[in-house]
Amino acid sequence: MAKKEAKNTSPVLIQNRKAHYDYRILETFEAGLSLCGTEVKSLRERTGSIQEAYCKPVKGELLLIGAKINEYDKGNRFNHDPERPRKLLMHRNEILRLSQKIERKGLTLIPLKLYLKHGLVKVELGLCEGKHTYDKSAALKEKAVKKDASRDLL
Repeated sequence: MAKKEAKNTSPVLIQNRKAHYDYRILETFEAGLSLCGTEVKSLRERTGSIQEAYCKPVKGELLLIGAKINEYDKGNRFNHDPERPRKLLMHRNEILRLSQKIERKGLTLIPLKLYLKHGLVKVELGLCEGKHTYDKSAALKEKAVKKDASRDLL
């Protein structure tokens, strides 16, 4: 019997690669994402961007603002709006705790990645503090030093 070819088994759909460069991530959280059907199909094709996205507490709910999920190309007139605010699904006490941290300490809540978990789309959120320019350049220098050291060992 011939083996079946495996599909792409990576559950990560979209990743925010610049988040670790631009922010110092203090804590991470997992939240569900309220999506319509064409958005899920579009995410499974890995079309979208969360580079400029952030989360904002509004009336006791967390909203994902600025995330772009492209329209599903096989969708019809019921296709979704690509840049609409999306509701994040978390427990009420977690939302209250996060909104207090965001307001008091001046931190930002940004999405780090979108992924599948048991067939559902989840978002990994990072409670972040912005880096200064000199922090970013120091991180680049440190990365270059580590790279040179690993080359010398080989």
